Amino acid sequence: MTNNDILKKLRVALHLRNDEIIEIMKLVDFKVTASELGALFRKEDHPNYKECGDQFLRNFLNGLIIHKRGPREEGNPEQE
Repeated sequence: MTNNDILKKLRVALHLRNDEIIEIMKLVDFKVTASELGALFRKEDHPNYKECGDQFLRNFLNGLIIHKRGPREEGNPEQE
């Protein structure tokens, strides 16, 4: 399973639109355009297909955490 497949499955499972994914990427200061995003969701044999790299997927997952849970609080909550 490729990173592209994982990204596609997460998009479907979480009912995310492309504009929502772009906003999620902005949460981690990772700029992506709609056309770049569209290239990731194309079939592998399409001429405009782009492989999803590890860095993109990692940033998407980190942004998704912020999107779902909110920003990380400073400090260690176990010490309190």
